[in-house]
Amino acid sequence: MNVHPSLAIGQPIEKFDAISAHAISPAATASDAMVRFEGISKTYPAYRGKPGVNALQNIDFAIPRGSITGIIGRSGAGKSSLVRLINGLERPTTGRVVVDNRDISALSGRDLRLAQRSIGMIFQHFNLLSSRTAAANIALPLEIAGWAKADIRARVAELLALVGIADKHDRYPSELSGGQKQRVGIARALATRPSVLLSDEATSALDPQTTRAILDLLANINRELGVTIVLITHEMSVVRQLAGDVVVLDAGRVVESGHVADIFTYPKHPITQSFLAEVIGDSLPVSLASRIVSEQPPAGQAVIRVQVRGAGAGDTMVARLARELGLDVSLLSARIDEIGGQHVGSLTLGIPLGMSGGEDATTRTLAWLSQYQFPAERLGYVA
Repeated sequence: MNVHPSLAIGQPIEKFDAISAHAISPAATASDAMVRFEGISKTYPAYRGKPGVNALQNIDFAIPRGSITGIIGRSGAGKSSLVRLINGLERPTTGRVVVDNRDISALSGRDLRLAQRSIGMIFQHFNLLSSRTAAANIALPLEIAGWAKADIRARVAELLALVGIADKHDRYPSELSGGQKQRVGIARALATRPSVLLSDEATSALDPQTTRAILDLLANINRELGVTIVLITHEMSVVRQLAGDVVVLDAGRVVESGHVADIFTYPKHPITQSFLAEVIGDSLPVSLASRIVSEQPPAGQAVIRVQVRGAGAGDTMVARLARELGLDVSLLSARIDEIGGQHVGSLTLGIPLGMSGGEDATTRTLAWLSQYQFPAERLGYVA
């Protein structure tokens, strides 16, 4: 048996059986949910000859308090409508949106404005006022809220330090880089000490290195301040780096949701699988992929890809598979990531062609993997 050296022997295989994932919402009871969507639909009426649009349909899920939850979907999936319901800029056609135990969809006037102060918003294109310095942009929501000047100065200095740009106090947006502008935007969103921070495609306009830095900053804010963060995005790489839970939208409906590691390991819906394909791509080395054929050769190996979870799960699974079935299993390639605080891996196994225990070895292997709930697929054969 050939075992990849980077995979350490872990716990018994029973520890890594598939988890029952993909309930239609991240687990959050009424008491520990920061945001709850209850029977939500949103329909935009016909306008100037354009037909009406059912932007959201039958939305029921909860966002746990203190979590980082990603809401992902293609353009037109309903992400923007969802975020505008959270901050009260839109009202649902049916159902209600509860934020921090307040039905925000039922508020109006002064009550709505007060509730909106507890919901910060970070924008894709920063939305800074060009005529104001970094400090003055951050101060704006505090001025609107009626804070005293001395308190504003102290709060702005605190926030500039928090986001790592204390030295940019007097710089105007035109003098700042994209990442620095977004840091100002984050500081402004945090000014009134919100309990919820909405990030609407906040890294889409940034380069990869700056994106990683901004996501690290948001993770730090979540840890230090306990702010619930909702990531609205079309990028699964953002969800992978930052979120603990993910909700997948398609055509106004929730098609899949759960812990990020569960979704990455066991994606059920085609739209989720397509998102993951963009992030993970084909995990096979070129040298192996070029050798795989669809027709079974007279001699060689069947190539099977298996999804695993947990530290050491892959090595344990391969060792036990080889031992119980009496097969000379080869580990042809392996990719291990840490997602949502858990190890998630894709292993490519070589199963010798021929009989094992009176049955086809490949058939026995796939049955064994299914028995222990390891998602697997036969990719083809190598001679």
